[in-house]
Amino acid sequence: MAAAPRPVLADDLPAQADYESLKVAAEWYAVLQDAETGPRQRAAWQRWLDARPEHSRAWAHVEAVSRRFALFRADGEREAAEKAVQVASRRAPSRRQAAGRVLALGGVGILGWLSWRLTPLPAVVTAWRSDYATGIGEQRDILLADDTRVWLNTRSAIDVHFNQDRRLVTLASGEILIETGRDARQRPFFVDTRFGRLQALGTRFTVRQTEDDVLLAVYDGQVRIQNLAGRAAVVRAGEQMRFTADGISAAAPADPAREAWSRGVILAENLSLADLIAELGRYHAGYMGVDPRVAGLRVVGRYPANDRDRTLAMLERDLPIRVQRTLPWWVTLEPR
Repeated sequence: MAAAPRPVLADDLPAQADYESLKVAAEWYAVLQDAETGPRQRAAWQRWLDARPEHSRAWAHVEAVSRRFALFRADGEREAAEKAVQVASRRAPSRRQAAGRVLALGGVGILGWLSWRLTPLPAVVTAWRSDYATGIGEQRDILLADDTRVWLNTRSAIDVHFNQDRRLVTLASGEILIETGRDARQRPFFVDTRFGRLQALGTRFTVRQTEDDVLLAVYDGQVRIQNLAGRAAVVRAGEQMRFTADGISAAAPADPAREAWSRGVILAENLSLADLIAELGRYHAGYMGVDPRVAGLRVVGRYPANDRDRTLAMLERDLPIRVQRTLPWWVTLEPR
């Protein structure tokens, strides 16, 4: 069986089937949305659906992605929600202020706002409870009280806890870039993650947290890792390490791509097409898949993270692929 393409919207979606089943399921979905679809076509769809378990899984996946867009098929409603949330994001440094502004969205409502963000419920709850958070495709640049700058990447959330003895940022989800400020009281600066604590030693570094591990890349100064098992390591400028609750990897050269996102760039240095599309998918709602026949193509270049169409056009120009848009929110890359 061919390897399944990596989904953009994971977490709470049904398990994926193989690539071909997903492709056909999306095509059937488009057909069945046509008001002129008759009983014969629906019967053919039902026969396809019942033929293999993979077809049912693929159909469930397509339906789940579709439901994320159900409340915002009207352009005016989606634009109103987007504009309102963007205004709230610019004006509201605290979660209390953000709550007031989101409640004031009126006709769009809480349910509509959550659907526009298109994040799984646990991630929405995490973001709602956090001091600072971003949605899909959103990035924020925050200046903390000690002149530390924190950039939040797409779908990220942090809490900030400063007191007389220490400065602490807790990464609830996603990815951040930190440039520590000079603290007059010389309080230590920590970053807490689900797998351990980092201590910054006058530095610039990124932290990316996933379900499986944390990736720390240091670009200036040093950062000390101590994971939940008590193991420790120091990561120096130009190095990166991954760690889990009970292990720390060997040092590797710091990946420039892990800093480039703060400038709105996806940096590909001999990256596979599948990995590039997975990274691009972090910034956009919907589904993007890659045919296994072209998934291993190597890509080199700089791509705009928040302009999916431009990035896909650049890839289509430079690689032997074509972009197939089965539905507005379902895109696949296939051999030309």
